[in-house]
Amino acid sequence: MDERGLIRAISTILPGGATADDCAVLPHGGELLLLSTDMLHETTDFPVGMTDAEIGWMAAAVTISDIAGMGARPLALLLAAGLDRPERLAGITEGAARCCRTYDASLVGGDTDAHTELTLVSTGLGAAEQVVRRRGARVGDLVCVTGYLGGAQAALSGYDDCWQRLIAPQPRVAEGIALNAAGATAMMDISDGLAMSLHDLLGVNECGFAVESDRLPRPAGVPEAEGRAFAISGGGDFELLFTIPPEKFPVAGVEATAIGRVVAERGVWADGAPLPAEGYMHRWE
Repeated sequence: MDERGLIRAISTILPGGATADDCAVLPHGGELLLLSTDMLHETTDFPVGMTDAEIGWMAAAVTISDIAGMGARPLALLLAAGLDRPERLAGITEGAARCCRTYDASLVGGDTDAHTELTLVSTGLGAAEQVVRRRGARVGDLVCVTGYLGGAQAALSGYDDCWQRLIAPQPRVAEGIALNAAGATAMMDISDGLAMSLHDLLGVNECGFAVESDRLPRPAGVPEAEGRAFAISGGGDFELLFTIPPEKFPVAGVEATAIGRVVAERGVWADGAPLPAEGYMHRWE
């Protein structure tokens, strides 16, 4: 079973729509509160060679990116650390706190215990007057991405110039807020690859998504065919995937590329052919 199948299996236990987005959304006064949590393990999530401070940054960044993916501003983060060696906590905390400060949030506490493998759980709190959910795409909308795709996968494949892209994700907080204000109809962050993310949108919308691979913004210094493959199925970029009416694009201050259209027929296509849900996914044998 894979991660998405497991989540579908328990979705009936939770309130309706609780698993549809990366953040839970709760009304609070005149605003909405967003809550998200992520678990990262050393062997699967932190490439060899990362410092403890870089590991702390990444743990904070992936959760802040979930909040950005709904067009909200991050407020605070809790970090729970299962430590293989207690002396690692100081560096991890410094990196996580620095990431929070960069995005005007605060690291406000957490928990520690002993683990055989370093395991970090980050829990974030955000806020917004309105959010952009994964559900909401409309036929005729543009399908767009911020920044470029495939850089993290390029680093894993030996392109050392992309190393910082892999180990120091930059959540697109300002871009998410701007896209929310501009009228994006659906949005999420791309943590597991573009193809997987398009299928995630497909799962909650009554429409389809058709993209053109030659429009994909790709990492510099990587051969075209390889870069295209990395952009389609490589994870770890933490850019934003969004849909928006053509008359509202481009959005001032947001570096983004239109890569396709929302179509009436349900499915995901690249260059007219079905695009399978390829990308990063946790699996159990």
